Amino acid sequence: MSLSDIDRILLQRCIDGAPRAWQDFVERFLGLVIHVANHTAESRGISIDDSTRDDLVAEVFSVILASDRGVLRRFRRDSSLATYLTVIARRVIARRLFDGSFNKRLTITGVDLAVTRPDDRMENREEVERLMSRLDPQESNVVRMYHLEGMSYGEISKAVGLAENSIGPLLSRARQKMREGA
Repeated sequence: MSLSDIDRILLQRCIDGAPRAWQDFVERFLGLVIHVANHTAESRGISIDDSTRDDLVAEVFSVILASDRGVLRRFRRDSSLATYLTVIARRVIARRLFDGSFNKRLTITGVDLAVTRPDDRMENREEVERLMSRLDPQESNVVRMYHLEGMSYGEISKAVGLAENSIGPLLSRARQKMREGA
């Protein structure tokens, strides 16, 4: 899908700093970013509360505004604006969920992990390692990259040498094995 005329005009208004452009932009894409936050967390087996979701959404819009709306200026206009923003939002959210910057509790495949700082995960390390020990080395590696490092299917595919469309099924099987061992 290509860039629609409505989005092209809105994008240019935002880049130019036109009056009310940012408000119109947020109104148009707020629902999309909320959906991406919920989906990104859920697809990684993480439960987030409304407050955390709102913080993630605010972070996405903050990144879009940073460096004089640099994210918008770098948009090549070869896809829909919604598609581009979905990719940006997913990356921002995945990184924030795993960088230790949220003083929240997250639940990954039934194991409660403190995510205040990376070191805080150590208290649950034995439980996570016990659950991951039920997996073969490749499954364990993919689970670690996806759930703990926030890597995308594409990034994992390149790192482990599997087809990108095989990452999801592998993760599903691994999560099932981990649930059975919990």
